[in-house]
Amino acid sequence: MAVLSVSRRTASRRTVGRSVRILGVVSASAALALGAAGNALACNINEFSAEAKCDGDKGVITVTDVDPAGIPATVTVYLENNGADVKKVGEQVVKGSREGTTITFAENWKPNAEYRIHVKATPYVDEDIKPNLVTPATACKKEEPSATPSTPPATPTPSASPSKPAEDTGTPAPTPSESESSTPAGNAPAPAAGDSNLAETGADSNTGIIAGIAAALVVVGGGAVFFGMRRRGANSDS
Repeated sequence: MAVLSVSRRTASRRTVGRSVRILGVVSASAALALGAAGNALACNINEFSAEAKCDGDKGVITVTDVDPAGIPATVTVYLENNGADVKKVGEQVVKGSREGTTITFAENWKPNAEYRIHVKATPYVDEDIKPNLVTPATACKKEEPSATPSTPPATPTPSASPSKPAEDTGTPAPTPSESESSTPAGNAPAPAAGDSNLAETGADSNTGIIAGIAAALVVVGGGAVFFGMRRRGANSDS
């Protein structure tokens, strides 16, 4: 009986030890499962997505968070150029949901532009959405082709207006000087025939010569008459 009691006690201890070990394994497994489930439910960068859309003629960038835990996350959007931030477009806080929560950034983006979207939800996420967002190749507002205006007909050039006569200001015209008033020699009118010697005086005039000849003829004629009368009287006396 003593031996049987000892055997039973030994078996009971072994059974308890095995049960404790099994319980420890199960607890550890449960803890790991709960930890994995907790990490799965926590905020994750893969729960965020970004898209470039059009709102009418304006461009917008949307970010959607499908985190079922609804952990608040700060989303910041940057315009990129050659791997560097050109400008900060905006920053908003989003609380995700199983159905997805979307926030919108007004940005009139250009075709094929690149944007970096950063998500920060302490202590779970602090990284960018990969890859960077590249906008579509077509802009939201289509450029309308400019209509080529028809060439207008040539406008005739108006002729120069006739010059107006000078207005009378009441100031008398200046008297021309003696040199200006005299008629140029080349334009002097020719004197009438037969009157040139009568109108002209000076060294070129023949008036003195003609007068001398006439006086001489008068004297000669008078002498001839005188001698003729004396001869006639002498003949009468004889």
